[in-house]
Amino acid sequence: MSQLLNRRRAGVLCHISSLPSNTASGDLGAEAFRFVDFLQEIGATIWQTLPLNMTHADGSPYQCLSAHAGNPEFISLDALFEKEWLSTNVLVDKTLTKQQLLNLAYKNYLANIDASTNQYFDQFCIEQAFWLDDFALFLALREHFNHTGWFQWDEAYKNRDEATLKSANLLLAQEINAIKFTQYLFFSQWLALKAYATSKNVVLFGDIPIFVSYDSADVWCNPHLFKLDADQHMTVVAGVPPDYFSATGQRWGNPHYKWEAMQADGFAWWLRRMQTQNALFDMVRIDHFRGFEAAWEIPATDETAINGYWVHAPGDALLGAIKQAFPNITLIAEDLGVITPEVSTLRDKYALPGMKILQFAFGGQDDNPYLPHNTEENSVVYTGTHDNDTSLGWYQSSNEFERHYFEQYVAGYAADTNFKMPFSLVSMALSSKAQLAIIPMQDILELGTEHRMNIPGTALDNWRWRFEWKQLKSRQKKQMKTAIKKSQRV
Repeated sequence: MSQLLNRRRAGVLCHISSLPSNTASGDLGAEAFRFVDFLQEIGATIWQTLPLNMTHADGSPYQCLSAHAGNPEFISLDALFEKEWLSTNVLVDKTLTKQQLLNLAYKNYLANIDASTNQYFDQFCIEQAFWLDDFALFLALREHFNHTGWFQWDEAYKNRDEATLKSANLLLAQEINAIKFTQYLFFSQWLALKAYATSKNVVLFGDIPIFVSYDSADVWCNPHLFKLDADQHMTVVAGVPPDYFSATGQRWGNPHYKWEAMQADGFAWWLRRMQTQNALFDMVRIDHFRGFEAAWEIPATDETAINGYWVHAPGDALLGAIKQAFPNITLIAEDLGVITPEVSTLRDKYALPGMKILQFAFGGQDDNPYLPHNTEENSVVYTGTHDNDTSLGWYQSSNEFERHYFEQYVAGYAADTNFKMPFSLVSMALSSKAQLAIIPMQDILELGTEHRMNIPGTALDNWRWRFEWKQLKSRQKKQMKTAIKKSQRV
């Protein structure tokens, strides 16, 4: 068992975008530090976020432009004002986009370079060159080609002709340096937040999507590592078969890995990816862990996931390489969905905690693996995840059998003798045997369906949920603090 999980802990799931802010997204400014203080106040020692990477226009943190680059939307503009790289006038100018403000900050930095910042920026560029150089060129070219995918660029750019890229690096040097500076700002602000969290005994818990976006620097730079045809088009795409969330399955559209090519160089691409995540977080969840054993491959021409098929993956060799390179890394396996004995064996071989979702516990019989009495100690229990309804919404929309079973279970469970949703489910999670219990912020705030983060299989109106501090009542803080202490998770 990981050293971080050798005792009982409680945590809160809240993405950076969901933090209060006077801009379009939550950010790494004062409200993020205030959130750490809130966690410390209630006795929680884990802050779980969704992936921090730079998203596409739909805002999904599971479909990003890079497996390394941070999301510029999370950069605190107030911090740039304090550096005198932005003025009050431009901060209140609603006609300027976040990216325009970041570009302006870079110009002001250049106009008044101080030796200390310049040294740190140069050092950052050198240390992160293994991904930053390619990403900065990729993003500059993507903007040059009006935000079209790399697979739609002119052939010389799409196929990474050496002379063409050398010329592009010279032509777009200013844009490339501005992109690198933006990433420097993100990483600097995040690591400052991480240091503050550490000082408050709060552990940062990240999330790695198992697959990457087709339109990403990773695929453009490493087409030989993905299942593409001679024209760089995907032959198969990722997803999952029909399940709890969708009768036709989920067609995610990500390219599949060419595992034999990855294994041939010792999984170098994966190790570089883990290097970045290990620096940003204290512990990391591997989304769709079962894809390390076998993944659902869907013909790229199919519109649904129904006709997919399972294809084996070398998860044992990959996890062995990761553990050898990062012996102290703490990984959590998102082992939801169709889990075979082979997947469980792989997870158990590396002693990775799995996930238990209480909203999945009450639709069947007493052998349901998500019921608290069936929960293993080496696991992470959730009321629900970012893909679930809020716990109040789940309860209100559940069928009669599920609701009755849940109410009976609560009555016989030591977690809570006074039935009240959603706190009955929250209390049940905290009282479980699992070493780690994670509660979504929506459940602490006792919010309904209209406040859920994501509806799997849909593309509109997701990832937008934000909270305000005025929603947090002293009663809610008190009941969380009491329940965390009572469950011996302080």
